[in-house]
Amino acid sequence: MVKSSIKDNPASTIQVVLAFAIVYIVWGSTYFFIQQAIHGFPPFMLGAVRFFTASVIMLIWCIYKREKVFVAAQIKPAIISGLLLLFIGNGAVIWVEQYMPSSIVAITISSSPLWFVLLDKPKWSENLRNKSTVLGLIMGFVGVVLLFYKSIQSSISGGANVEIGGMALITLAAVSWAGGSLYSKYSNNGGAAIVSSTWQMFGASIAFIMGSLIMGEPRNFDFTSVSIEAWLSLLYLIVFGSIAGFSAYVWLLKVRPAIQVSTYAYVNPVVAVLLGVLFAGETIQILQIAGLTVILVSVMMINFAKYRSEKLLLKEEAFMNSDTMKSIRS
Repeated sequence: MVKSSIKDNPASTIQVVLAFAIVYIVWGSTYFFIQQAIHGFPPFMLGAVRFFTASVIMLIWCIYKREKVFVAAQIKPAIISGLLLLFIGNGAVIWVEQYMPSSIVAITISSSPLWFVLLDKPKWSENLRNKSTVLGLIMGFVGVVLLFYKSIQSSISGGANVEIGGMALITLAAVSWAGGSLYSKYSNNGGAAIVSSTWQMFGASIAFIMGSLIMGEPRNFDFTSVSIEAWLSLLYLIVFGSIAGFSAYVWLLKVRPAIQVSTYAYVNPVVAVLLGVLFAGETIQILQIAGLTVILVSVMMINFAKYRSEKLLLKEEAFMNSDTMKSIRS
């Protein structure tokens, strides 16, 4: 298999850093807003309204920017990945958070980077042989466990009933998210990232609408009973969580290694905890600080490993190009 050159990725460093910042920080904040919104909307309806509204806004923007929107070769893989990412991956999280402690959900979801490694067959030789990457993945998961250790302990001692079915569903969500992300990355046929994310959200919204109708959610729902907090949270999820955050994520999958992009699953819980300390008056314990530190180190290790491999690839390309020039001159 021929190695792809990183020169094929036209993204600038500033663009990549900004996209990572959006995925890390914005998605970390959505934990809070999903909790607020789920108190006002049924789970399937929440997903339907969120992703349908976001997809329509983005579709209008794509048409205004004269993007190639209605291309069958781009729509089909986008809808498939959208179902895996948003309907199964995100939908399972919304559903299970009605019954399970958020700490347990966060830890299970943080296993996503491990699934990225296991499912990313084209990168097995690169990722599994890189000690920094493997160690960084393990450390990141351990860091998330430390971060929520007190919450887990209190939930267990308080007699919280974490059902096996719920854990299985969240594990399925993590696997589906990793699989959908990799499918989105490797089915890239040159279309614009914003077009791909538009169809992904549209496909997921149709599935959420069907799920809402099957569950009979509209029959027992009264829009006038929804609190202003739930409406504002839904608005935040549409604008920042979907249009900004998800679009940045899909774009990153096109220009960066999948395992590097997957580090969001470690950083998002960190952001959620820090926001709770800064804006909700929550306190942070020594054990949580240790977890934050471990996660930070793990993300640095994974990113450094990818940076080092890219530098090596650049050197190899430069060497091959110099040899080519010498052969041409001779």
